[in-house]
Amino acid sequence: MHTVYFDSTVSDDDRRKRLYEGQIFVFSPKPSTIALVNHAREMIEEAFKGLDPKTAQFEMSVEEYVAIVAPLKPQFIHHPKTKGLIQDILRELNCNLEETYLDVPRLRMVTSDGYLTSGVGYAHHPHRDTWYSAPMSQFNWWLPIYDIESECSMAFHPRYWAEGVENESNEFNYYDWNKTSRANAAQHIKSDTRKQPHAAQELELNPQVRIVCPPGGIVLFSGAQMHSTVPNTSGFSRYSIDFRTVNINEVRTMSGALNIDSSPTGTSLRDFMRGSDLSRMPEEVVAQYDVGGPAKEHLIFKPELAQV
Repeated sequence: MHTVYFDSTVSDDDRRKRLYEGQIFVFSPKPSTIALVNHAREMIEEAFKGLDPKTAQFEMSVEEYVAIVAPLKPQFIHHPKTKGLIQDILRELNCNLEETYLDVPRLRMVTSDGYLTSGVGYAHHPHRDTWYSAPMSQFNWWLPIYDIESECSMAFHPRYWAEGVENESNEFNYYDWNKTSRANAAQHIKSDTRKQPHAAQELELNPQVRIVCPPGGIVLFSGAQMHSTVPNTSGFSRYSIDFRTVNINEVRTMSGALNIDSSPTGTSLRDFMRGSDLSRMPEEVVAQYDVGGPAKEHLIFKPELAQV
């Protein structure tokens, strides 16, 4: 059974337990999320210099569009306000900031009608974040910045919550991804040749669940959920923010959702910062996840170099 909880008031402990069981939580816009969305809108609209960001793709070449959005992604991450606004969201959603660790938020854009589906506008194939070296205790938080439609949303594929699939996650190493694939996202315009973990079998994507919420609404789900980017046929570009959290207690005990088919190497846990003071996760905790020991470099996602 899969349940979508709307504006649930259960405790964070209960919420995490249900997320690990495959449930999804949706929240109405809140003061903290509206503040984050407004912050992102200001940056986006300034970058597009008077053009409507949702329809600008129809007024410029793909190369011109990429030249605008590629630097915008790290600028959003590094802006002095951004991380503080994420902390405000976690506080308003009753997360314990001493126990909750967050990674840097991503600004994403998904253009319409096949205009840009690679690189900085990559349309994600069906996947679990755990295929990308995320821990089984990871949660994903997703917020639209402007109004969206079903035709430009995310899709969840609940059949595969408890059903493993053949996939290429055993070929994925997080540190190699940091080293070779993130920094050159803007070079991938017509096609995307970066090595990413895909399903190695045909998937039945229906039935699927799509959630349409207003700007600043939150969709919260486990990193083990199978999800994908809906091919955008809405006629406008979709802009969204996503970030991830873990609870340090569950990281320490290596608990979380059941791992049914993920086998990458490396770990994204060094990217996470404590919600209270943005200090890094203790190395002795992260080391549990480095089978065979970590690489010597590129252990941490560096947003100044990355566009995805």
